Amino acid sequence: MKDERTLKKELEEFVPLNKQEEADKKLILKCLSEGDHIFFRENEEAHISASGWVVNQTMDRVLMAYHNIYHSWAWTGGHADGEKDLLSVAMREAREETGIKTVTPVMNQIFSLEVLTVDGHEKKGLYVPSHLHLNVTYLLKGDDREEIRNKEDENSKVGWFSLKDCLEAVNEPWMKERIYKKLIEKMENLKI
Repeated sequence: MKDERTLKKELEEFVPLNKQEEADKKLILKCLSEGDHIFFRENEEAHISASGWVVNQTMDRVLMAYHNIYHSWAWTGGHADGEKDLLSVAMREAREETGIKTVTPVMNQIFSLEVLTVDGHEKKGLYVPSHLHLNVTYLLKGDDREEIRNKEDENSKVGWFSLKDCLEAVNEPWMKERIYKKLIEKMENLKI
């Protein structure tokens, strides 16, 4: 079972692709050094989340969900909620949000880092103030022949997209330009 020291070591060893990852790595490590509270969503300023960039067996399609809060197609992911093994969080969220059963890591290392802004919104009748997600992304593989389904309280649709089509489907400009294009670039440069 991974602990905070293991995550810190993985973050320190992560090699940023660009200035965004470099700056975000620095901020995530700073927040991590300030205590365990960062792993809980009750920390209203910033908390750890984990995402999965879920690709199919041939790595030419990505699994996305139409997110109810952002009204856009997005990767899967969620809050750590005290869990320190963020790879497990990313895999669990991928299964919960899409219904796929077969999810495995393409690699066990962190694939990408992002500090994501979350605008204030209503969730389950309560107001959630604007905050930051200190996000760790893993490259995951799913079986695109398995049945998929949406998770009604979080998304309204789930689907597999070609890498080109996923960018066309996303309507959040910053996520499209800064995050999803980066993830595709990283995949194209992988030596597996």
